[in-house]
Amino acid sequence: MRYYTGFLVFFLFPIVIIAQDSISVLKKRIYNTKLFDKDNVPIIDGVINEPSWDVVEWSGSFIESQPDENTPPSQKTKFKIGYDQKNLYVAYRCYDTEPDKIENRLSRRDGFAGDRITMILDTYHDKRTGFSFTITAAGVKGDEFVSQNGGNWDSSWNPIWYAASAIDDEGWTAEIKIPLSQLKFGKREEQIWGLQMSRMFFRKDERSVWQRIPRDASGFISEFGELHGLINIEPQKQLEIQPFLVTQLDTYSEEKGNPFRKGDDFKLNGGVDAKIGVTNDLTLDLTVNPDFGQVEADPATIVLDGFQVFFREQRPFFVENKNIFDYRFANGQDNIFYSRRIGRAPQGTISELDDEFINKPSNTTILGAAKFSGKTKNGWSIGVLESVTSREIAEIEDKLGNRREAIVEPMTNYFVSRIQKDFNKRNSFIGGIFTVTNRNLGDVFAIDEDDPNTDETSEIKGTRENNLNLLRKSAYTGGLDFRHNWNDRKYFVEGNIIASHVEGSKEAIKETQEGLTHLFQRVDASHVSLDVNRTSLTGTGGKLMGGKSGGGNWRYNTGVFWRSPELELNDVGFLRQADEIRQFANVRYLFLKPTNLYRRANIQFNQFSTFDFDGNYNRIQYRLKGYINYKNNWWTEIGLGHKPRIFINTFLRGGPRWRFSDENFTFLFFGSDKRKKFNFTVGYDGSRAQQNNFSFNRYVLRLQYQPFNAFSVSLNPEFEENPNRTQYVTEKDFNGTARYITAKIDQQTLSASVRLNYSVNPNLTIEYYGQPFISRGRYTDFNYVNNAIAKNLDERVTLYEQDQISFVDDEYAVDENRDGVTDYTFDDPDFAFVQFRSNLVLRWEYIPGSEIFLVWSQGITGDGAPSDRLFRSLNNQILNRHPENTFLIKATYRFVL
Repeated sequence: MRYYTGFLVFFLFPIVIIAQDSISVLKKRIYNTKLFDKDNVPIIDGVINEPSWDVVEWSGSFIESQPDENTPPSQKTKFKIGYDQKNLYVAYRCYDTEPDKIENRLSRRDGFAGDRITMILDTYHDKRTGFSFTITAAGVKGDEFVSQNGGNWDSSWNPIWYAASAIDDEGWTAEIKIPLSQLKFGKREEQIWGLQMSRMFFRKDERSVWQRIPRDASGFISEFGELHGLINIEPQKQLEIQPFLVTQLDTYSEEKGNPFRKGDDFKLNGGVDAKIGVTNDLTLDLTVNPDFGQVEADPATIVLDGFQVFFREQRPFFVENKNIFDYRFANGQDNIFYSRRIGRAPQGTISELDDEFINKPSNTTILGAAKFSGKTKNGWSIGVLESVTSREIAEIEDKLGNRREAIVEPMTNYFVSRIQKDFNKRNSFIGGIFTVTNRNLGDVFAIDEDDPNTDETSEIKGTRENNLNLLRKSAYTGGLDFRHNWNDRKYFVEGNIIASHVEGSKEAIKETQEGLTHLFQRVDASHVSLDVNRTSLTGTGGKLMGGKSGGGNWRYNTGVFWRSPELELNDVGFLRQADEIRQFANVRYLFLKPTNLYRRANIQFNQFSTFDFDGNYNRIQYRLKGYINYKNNWWTEIGLGHKPRIFINTFLRGGPRWRFSDENFTFLFFGSDKRKKFNFTVGYDGSRAQQNNFSFNRYVLRLQYQPFNAFSVSLNPEFEENPNRTQYVTEKDFNGTARYITAKIDQQTLSASVRLNYSVNPNLTIEYYGQPFISRGRYTDFNYVNNAIAKNLDERVTLYEQDQISFVDDEYAVDENRDGVTDYTFDDPDFAFVQFRSNLVLRWEYIPGSEIFLVWSQGITGDGAPSDRLFRSLNNQILNRHPENTFLIKATYRFVL
């Protein structure tokens, strides 16, 4: 531990000169709204001609924020706000001296295309969160929940509200009506909310705002103006019920003799979601038999390092208010709560016999879920989530019709609770999180050995197998976090600490210890060891960092985080690797004032180094990155870096610590003006290691074209090549000694996503998404590890001679000592993975909050021939194969009571 104290002292807190880069405190603008007569409220048609609008005053005097901050905007903007006891009303007048050039591009909801205006309300007045409502000149709505003082925008939030726009000789106008039940606020005699209006003048890519926020400001929501005059409005206790009905038809190629693959399947499903406002601050969401099917499939990927892949959440129930449950404690995707664990693919294995057919569920059924979340007027953020998933059973049948069953997932309960409290005039918060996962491993049917109809192979109809002994019985995690801002939020310090505890059988905990996340069996590790008798593990993690987040041109932060060897979060969280301590430092310089060359630009430097809990110094990396947005709105991003030290504990999957040769990397991306109806991005990302140990080349092309306002198309092809002279293959035993075998790999990957979007009107859209994906790897020059940490690659591995290795019947045979007897064999590792996924979706929001979906999904997954070229695999495995199709109709209706 001698290294760690030094890191904490030297890297954690930068020397801060408080007087440097001081910013003046701007006066808060205030808009005073008034109450409308309940019998004389505006009609939401986009035309501001109702006499009710005469009750309130116009407010304008917008100031430009981008590109030239604190200058008069090209066009004037003004607005009015009124209210009654049920709704908030807003009118906009967006002047345009050339109304025929207004960009009224259609898109689906949350498309944010063309000329538009946005209102953001900080109804909690916590100076960190807000509700955003956008209306475009074409009448398309957009809504987002904003958190982290403007650092996170969540477009999955979809409240019920009403909007319309119209174009006239002076520009364009819009009206919106927001039910107060869709907002969250405390009970007070007079509400005071944070308020910001922001207009995007599209053809000049110019943004103007009502309340000026300097470019060097330390935050966003914290700098808002204020909305006054909301007198004695009653908190609206929300009650919404949304039943749904789904019909689904799956078609695929019939497999003769397979009772589970007859060519088609039909499903009918229904359920109900409910949203109950317990108070106006806190909401209870309920779902029974939810439809958590995703309209768009996860992107295809293939990884050779063995680690799990992180996929973003797309299911509405989990996405809404996800910011409250978020607890990223280290870096990247590491999180105590990863909602994709709920409803995951069944984890149990099946003891398959010859000539058997298996019908295994693709996902675990979620029987029901409840979520209680919100934020009180006193600054308490609260989130509680409870979900129960069912026991899942796979069916197995042989050619004689004998059927058995295997339990592949037990009934499981997931519980997550999160709380935060603001204080110090909303400049600080402290919070905590607690999660529980419990699996009912006792509620399974084991084989009855006394049953005379049961034989040793369990082939008789009606028997069940319990093969869940490798799953953990329970998992608990808890954590505390805090953040403190000072000096007008320019400086901050934040941190967290977490602990985990998992329990299970000896087999389950042994599996956990041996997993790639932990690798307690590592042959050169002195601080951990595999204990086959353990039935629990307890670990810790955390982060501590501080820096400068606003004021002037400089931003910087530095800190340290750690994950102890026994930390385990993957029951309801996401943890890629434990046993790491990382120090990091980041410095960024912002060019805040536009010039004749650029609109905005920045340059940044990043550095980090890592250690394990054995004291090994594993890695250090430096990166320099720059970005510039030119005057014509084209842009360039460039970076380069150096890794002079790369040691990896996991590369040999339990073998000794492995060294890679020093690496240099670079990337360059540039693109055209994204406002144009045709725009593109071209990019390259690559790296090189010394002694040609490995290299990486990634080529990116992104094309977007919108020939007319209602239709757009995008094409995003990517090609990667990743040759490596020491790609891990397998581990074998040679005369009682472990042989770690690597090889030269020539890996190439090609993918291309295509999107077509057609908008009939703002509420009726047709979307297509398709992605072919091909990855091929060929292995040659097999070798074994000689000295895993040698700096010289030729000392690190020893190449097999021709008379030591041969290829027979799809496997390699090795006679290492050349005595004419095969010492060990291993399978041919060559691969060619081919996949195609597509979705065609018609979405109609026939009334606000109620929708009909018509979906056609198509998919093909197969193994190509590694000897084929990539495009030949595309032809043989995708174009010439019968795809699997899914036709789905989903209808929802939202009752607002």
